[in-house]
Amino acid sequence: MIVINDRLSIEEDEIELTYIRASGPGGQNVNKVSSAAQLRFDVRGSNSLPLRVRLRLEKLAGRRLTKLGGIVITANKHRTQDANRKDAVERLVELIKNACIEPKKRIATKPSRAAKRRRLEYKTKRAGVKKMRQRPDRSED
Repeated sequence: MIVINDRLSIEEDEIELTYIRASGPGGQNVNKVSSAAQLRFDVRGSNSLPLRVRLRLEKLAGRRLTKLGGIVITANKHRTQDANRKDAVERLVELIKNACIEPKKRIATKPSRAAKRRRLEYKTKRAGVKKMRQRPDRSED
């Protein structure tokens, strides 16, 4: 059982872990050892997550989301399978935690009278600065 928060957890059989060869430097070892972890989690097929969390999770996943509604996380920061597995699971948990946070509804407000006054004063001041930068008009001579 993978604990997300005090009210939410997912079963370990809901995630699928495979190990692949990591790219990048590593000498001959990189060609022999599959140390990178690839985690797959089916968001749409998960019974552990409420519908609202699943929908937000799909939005947050971005390019990690497959067409079928699965999240693919590849971890290859570390040199060992175990460390990369832990990293992938932590990243999934963090993503689900962010999906649990319900966004606040925006309340439309009007600018205050003082804010309008400050904006107009600033515009007048900037206009004066720009006017001073112009070449003097020769027709006044």
